[in-house]
Amino acid sequence: MICIMTAKITKEIKQEYIFGPVPSRRLGRSLGVDLVPFKTCSYDCIYCQLGRTTNKTIKRKEWVPINIAIDQLKAKLSSKPDYITLSGSGEPTLFSRLEDLISKIKDITDIPVAVLTNGSLLWLPEVRGALKSADLVVPSLDAGSSQIFQYVNRPHSDITFSKMLDGLVTFRDEYSGKYWLEVFLIAGVTTPDAEINRLANCVNSICPDKVQVNTVTRPPAEDFAERVPEKQLKTLAAQLYENAEVIADYSNVHKQQDFSARRDDVLTLLQRRPCSVEDIAAGLGLHQNEVVKYIEELLKEDKIEIKHQNQRLYYKAVI
Repeated sequence: MICIMTAKITKEIKQEYIFGPVPSRRLGRSLGVDLVPFKTCSYDCIYCQLGRTTNKTIKRKEWVPINIAIDQLKAKLSSKPDYITLSGSGEPTLFSRLEDLISKIKDITDIPVAVLTNGSLLWLPEVRGALKSADLVVPSLDAGSSQIFQYVNRPHSDITFSKMLDGLVTFRDEYSGKYWLEVFLIAGVTTPDAEINRLANCVNSICPDKVQVNTVTRPPAEDFAERVPEKQLKTLAAQLYENAEVIADYSNVHKQQDFSARRDDVLTLLQRRPCSVEDIAAGLGLHQNEVVKYIEELLKEDKIEIKHQNQRLYYKAVI
């Protein structure tokens, strides 16, 4: 009850749009910019670490006051991140002033800008145009067929598999920056040979600069979304694309002093009472995306456990 009350109070006081820097498997120290409200997305992926989508939409809006976001970003530049990453709690390309935001970021810093996107809206010319000034764009591809796409991503009704794939291919033709593709595999769903072959054909048609293969490592939105064992993941990566890489274990960056201290704060809170990700974020003044990383590490170390209650995930310290 105390955690929930704290969450409400914190939300009323101030909305933070910048989080981190947090350790990233791909980007080193990543300073995140959260551009849409929590779980506002064009997909409702079964593996999402942030839970079910509560606002499934393809309507692009200025969800975040751009000037406030830039002011908050300026205050964090002294942390010297490797990348400024547009990502956060939903789909960043739903932010209608994305092009303006990237331009304003480049006016104040030379730190490269990365955009982590599900790739669902790249069939829209205005979205492709908004991303043209980013230094790195990393879209996702989770399926090689329409049936699996609907099962895994549960997209907005206006997004078809062919639209999504055409967008990824067209963007490759128009974009001159670094273009990495994340392929997310789920055991028993996208791992059968027939689906891997279809995925490989899609990846080859996109022709990205790099392919990174990932799987479930954090508590997913649905219990039936299961991880692929590491050995199998490496085998499948070799089948998908030449020199495709499995995203490596990044526990070494999590040994940084500031990360360890905050993780200990999370554990101390969970020793007092079970909390959700939202509760922890509000109680400790952290962004929910940061909390997810601390939770992942604590679960790996068997220091906390998951409790299901009222269709929500709560975390409790193992005493």
